[in-house]
Amino acid sequence: MMFIDQIAEIRIKEAMEQGQLDDLPGQGKPLNLDEDGTVPEEYRMAYRILKNSGFVPPEINLRSEINALEAALSTLDDDTGRDKVLKKIHCLYARLDNMHNRHMNLALREEYYRKVINKFNV
Repeated sequence: MMFIDQIAEIRIKEAMEQGQLDDLPGQGKPLNLDEDGTVPEEYRMAYRILKNSGFVPPEINLRSEINALEAALSTLDDDTGRDKVLKKIHCLYARLDNMHNRHMNLALREEYYRKVINKFNV
């Protein structure tokens, strides 16, 4: 966890203990998670229409799969398993980039992987 995240967690915990977060608007109600921050703003309306029709764009499925694999990295104990998961993540990112007709910047992608590995102490 990054230093700033640790400070935020400590401050939230202190506020909860002091009761500063009691009786907030919307308390006890489900969050509205319809907005997808990972979807570019110009595509959100079209994606919302597709979602309401029961269709999930392939990009969203890819992003969900990538997020799940990244979360699984921290649970893997062996190097072989982590290597397989990292390769799968790399392939999914390549597919995602290809969907947007973008060229992968391998240097940036490698930097990203180093950060993921360092974060999970892989």
